[in-house]
Amino acid sequence: MTKNADKKREQMMMFSMDSMVPQDHMLRLIDKAINWNFIYDLVEDKYCQNNGRPSMDSVMLIKIPFIQYLYGIKSMRQTIREIEVNVAYRWFLGLDMLDPVPHFSTFGKNYSRRFKDTDLFEQIFSKILEECMKYKLINSDEIFVDATHVKACANSKKMRKRVAHEQALWYEDELQKEINEDRQAHGEKTLKDKNKKNPPTPPTSGNDQHNELEQIPDDIKTKKSSITDPESGWFRKGEHKHVFAYAVETACDEHGWVLGYSVHPGNEHDSRTFQTIYEKVKSFEPEMIVADAGYKTPAIARQLLKDRIEPLFPYKRPMTKEGFFKKYEYVYDEYYDCYICPENQILRYSTTNRDGYREYKSCGYQCEKCPQISKCTESKNHVKVITRHVWEKYIEKAEDIRHVRGNKAIYQKRKETIERIFGTAKEHHGFRYTQYIGKAQMEMKAGLTFACMNLKKLARFLGKNGLLNEQKRRFLRNFWIQFNFKGKNGAFQDHTFFEASSIRKVDGKYCFVYSSEHNHDLCYAMADSPKGPFTYGGVLVDIGDLYLNGNEDETHASNYLGNTHGGMLQIEDQWYIFYHRQTNRSSYARQACAEKLERRNDGGFQQAEITSCGLNQGALKGIGAYEARIACNLWSINGTGRYDGKSPKQKLKDHPYFTQSG
Repeated sequence: MTKNADKKREQMMMFSMDSMVPQDHMLRLIDKAINWNFIYDLVEDKYCQNNGRPSMDSVMLIKIPFIQYLYGIKSMRQTIREIEVNVAYRWFLGLDMLDPVPHFSTFGKNYSRRFKDTDLFEQIFSKILEECMKYKLINSDEIFVDATHVKACANSKKMRKRVAHEQALWYEDELQKEINEDRQAHGEKTLKDKNKKNPPTPPTSGNDQHNELEQIPDDIKTKKSSITDPESGWFRKGEHKHVFAYAVETACDEHGWVLGYSVHPGNEHDSRTFQTIYEKVKSFEPEMIVADAGYKTPAIARQLLKDRIEPLFPYKRPMTKEGFFKKYEYVYDEYYDCYICPENQILRYSTTNRDGYREYKSCGYQCEKCPQISKCTESKNHVKVITRHVWEKYIEKAEDIRHVRGNKAIYQKRKETIERIFGTAKEHHGFRYTQYIGKAQMEMKAGLTFACMNLKKLARFLGKNGLLNEQKRRFLRNFWIQFNFKGKNGAFQDHTFFEASSIRKVDGKYCFVYSSEHNHDLCYAMADSPKGPFTYGGVLVDIGDLYLNGNEDETHASNYLGNTHGGMLQIEDQWYIFYHRQTNRSSYARQACAEKLERRNDGGFQQAEITSCGLNQGALKGIGAYEARIACNLWSINGTGRYDGKSPKQKLKDHPYFTQSG
C-alpha cells in the first residue's frame, strides 16, 4: 500500500510553462487559432501613448474575461482565483508561475474608464467571425433567428411602478401611409396624427412604492421597473417564473455559427425588436430567415419578402374561444373584398383602424335569426366582426412558403442550431444570468460569450484538420506566395491559386492543375520540381468559355458560371481535362464533363472550348434527339450569371437552366 504520497509537495523542479500545458488543451488550440495582436489595433486610441505609467497588456486584459466566459466561471473574482492556481490559464495569459495575477477589479476599472460606451466587444466578436469566414465555414443561405432571456442582476422584490410610455414601431411610418391609402381607396377620410404625448413619470422618494402609485392616475398604463437595474424588463415565463431579465436576440447559420446578436429589455416582444438583429444579418444576403411564431407578423413577413428573403414561420394555432368558429372558416372573397360566414352570409368592409386592420361586419338583423349565432358572436347587437391586416397578403405568402416541400425539415433544424446555441451558452458559458448591471454591460457579456463559442468551434475545426501545425501552415503560406509572385508570364495573369489542386508529370516536368480565384476555371502551372517554383501556363478550361477570343465578361459568358474542380488525365497519347458545371441553379448540383486538350508548339496546353462531344471521338451525329442537359451553350436575353453567389434562384429566376434530366 502506497503511503506518504504528499512527500513531493516541497520538491524543487525545473520545468517550462509550455511543457505543463497538454498539446490538445482547448486554450492551446484557441491561442493558435487566431492572431490576438488585432486587439492592440482596436484599443490603441483608448490609451495615452506619451504619458502615464505603463499599463497592463491589453491582450491579457481581454483574455481574462475570455477565460471566464469560455469556462462559465461565475464571477471575475472567482476567475482571478482560478487563474492563480491553474497553469493553463497562466500560460494562456503569458504569466509564469511567480508573476502576480491582476486584481479582480482591474477589468472592471478598465471597462468603466476606457471601454464603456464603445463598440469594442462587438468589434472583437466581428473579428473572430471574420476568421471563421476565411475558411468558408459559414453558410448564410438560411439564417435562424430567436431570442433567449438572461436573468438580470436585480432583486424581483425591489421594484416600482412607472408610466408605460408607448414605443414607436419600426414600421410605423410605412404602416400609417398604407392605412391612409387603404382608407382613401374605400372612400374614407385619412386618419389624423395620433397624439403620443404621455404624462411624465412622477417623482418618487426612495423605495416607497405606495407613494408613487398615489401620484399616477388610475387610467394610466404602468409597468414594473427594477430599482437596481432599470434597463432590464419584467419577464413572465409560465405561472410562477417572474423575474427581471434581458432578452438576447441572436442569429446563426445552419452549422451553429453565431452571426449577430442584440440585447433588449426582457419585457419587449420579439417582433418589436426584430429590426435590430435584422439590420445586422441582412449584409449576409440570406435566402431564407427561419423564426418561431413570435416573429410571425405581417410587418416582418412584408419586410423580408420585399428584400427577396423567404420567411419560414411555423403553424400558429387560431386564438379563438373554444366552441366558436375559427377565422379560417370565414372565407375571404378578394374580388368583392368581403368575408363569407359558414352560413353563407356576407361580412362587408366597415373601416380600417389605426392598427392597420380592416374591419368586416355582418348584418345584425340577419345574424340575430341565425341558428349558429352561439358559435359566432356574443355581441349584444349580434354583429360579427372579422379583421384583416392591410399586409395580410404577405402572411399568406409566408404560409405558402411553409408548405413547400423540404421547408418543414429546414424549420426543424432550429433545435440543432439556435436552440442548441442557447442551451450550450447557458449550460457551459454562464449565460443563465448576469452579474452586471445595465444594458451596455449585458451587451459586453453577450458579445464575449458568443465570440468564445465561435472561437472554440474554430479552434476545434483547425485542430481536427491539422491547420494549427506550424510546419503545415508555413508550407501552405510559402505555396500561396509562389502563386502570387510574378512568373515568366506576369503575376499569373490574375489567375491566383484558390483550391482543387492536383499534380501530374508531363514530359518530365510537374504540371500543377488548380481552380483559380475566379472559381469557374481550371488553370495550370509548370515546374521542374513538385516543390516549385511554378510558372503560370494558362487556362485549361472555363465552364463559360471566358478568356477565349478575349471575352472576360461574366454576365455574357456562353453558359452560367459556378465553381469547378477537376484534373488532367492522359489516355494513350491524348490529354483530357475533366471538370464539372452546375445544374438546377445550384452550386451544389453538379454535372461531370470532359474535353480534349490540344498542345501548343512550346509544349503547353491550349484552352479547351466547351462542346457537347465530351469523350466522343468527334461531333455528334446530326440525326435523332438529344437531351437538353448536354447543350454546351445556354444564356438568356439578359445574359448570364453565377450560381455560386448569394440567392441565385432569386436573382436568376427569369433565366433558363439545366436540370439533371433536361
